[in-house]
Amino acid sequence: MRHTWRWFGPNDRVSVDDMLQAGVQGVVTALHHLPTGEIWSPEQIALRQAQLAAMRDGAPSGLEWEMVESLPVSEQIKTQTGDWRDHVSNWIASMRNLRAAGIRVICYNFMPVLDWTRTDLEWRRPNGARCMRFDLIDFAAFDIHILERPGAAQDFPEDVRDAAARRFADMDDATRQQLAGNVVFGLPGAAEHLTMADVRDLLQTYAPVTDAVLRRHFHDFLEQVAPVAQDLGMRLCCHPDDPPFPLLGLPRVMSTEADFAERMAAVDLPANGITLCSGSLGARHDNDLPGMMRRLGDRVHFLHLRNVRRDSDTVPASFFEDEHLSGQTDMVALIDAILAEEARRRTAGRDDWRIPMRPDHGQDILDDIGRGGQPGYPAIGRLKGLAELRGVELALSRNHRAA
Repeated sequence: MRHTWRWFGPNDRVSVDDMLQAGVQGVVTALHHLPTGEIWSPEQIALRQAQLAAMRDGAPSGLEWEMVESLPVSEQIKTQTGDWRDHVSNWIASMRNLRAAGIRVICYNFMPVLDWTRTDLEWRRPNGARCMRFDLIDFAAFDIHILERPGAAQDFPEDVRDAAARRFADMDDATRQQLAGNVVFGLPGAAEHLTMADVRDLLQTYAPVTDAVLRRHFHDFLEQVAPVAQDLGMRLCCHPDDPPFPLLGLPRVMSTEADFAERMAAVDLPANGITLCSGSLGARHDNDLPGMMRRLGDRVHFLHLRNVRRDSDTVPASFFEDEHLSGQTDMVALIDAILAEEARRRTAGRDDWRIPMRPDHGQDILDDIGRGGQPGYPAIGRLKGLAELRGVELALSRNHRAA
């Protein structure tokens, strides 16, 4: 695997120097400050590349912008409303500009409204570490009693509704505001941060967008962008839904292996690929991550390796972001499947045989606590995860070399 690291730009509390000292081989970033739907100009792309190229003291870092995460797909594209066709054209123009700058892989998602959803961004673990958590009862309290979404109560089982009502009643105003802020945190590092009014307005725009409609709109998008990516020699990789089950009455189209297979078959080109995120997909008990890697590995263009622990095997379920080698995904088996796919690609002569990976998220530990970094993206917690993942990779790679 090629070890990469997500960086949110010059305002990120984790610096270029920090990344370099962590031993990463490449950087995953995006132009988070640009509004969704705008063209990423050659000048803006070059500026970000220059920012990565230097350490604090001006010495060359040797790091390069290797992958984009994310080039946002606007809500207009997902709903096919307003100037969505212009947004698709701008997305393609941005893709061309990125390729001209030497960048060949773009991660994106097709989740309605929110990139990811958690109810607690600093959940305390018994050892004092902090992590992100999705609590189904808290989310139901938000959806039913804070957002007051019409029909929300019908989306939860009776026991969850009753527990949510009790929990909401026990919350003070500050706790309710904190919960709302956590749920609608919005796009990580992006220019937009959603208010409650924004969420209500966006939900209204999705009223006519059923699961089948969103799938059709996704396929329409792929039919326009994937052939261009193929011609440019680029790889597109869609990130799964996070969490991988319906929320806020919105459709989900990238939550299971069947979803991934259907999206790949819709536009059957090598450029139309997958970001295999073990944390997002692991929030469902019925997602077999090592098996998905074995069966879909030909189209996996990017890996997010992290782990979660579910409170139950229901769908949906509460979960928290565990340490990288803990949780309920067998990370050793998953990395073994990844190395087998890389060996197969290398034998086939593919130039993309080494799959880029980043240690996704991480628990806040040691000096991460109080640093005020991007939720889920601590320096030391990710460094610990990367070191553990490297150790597993090194141990297993000897077996694959021998094979």
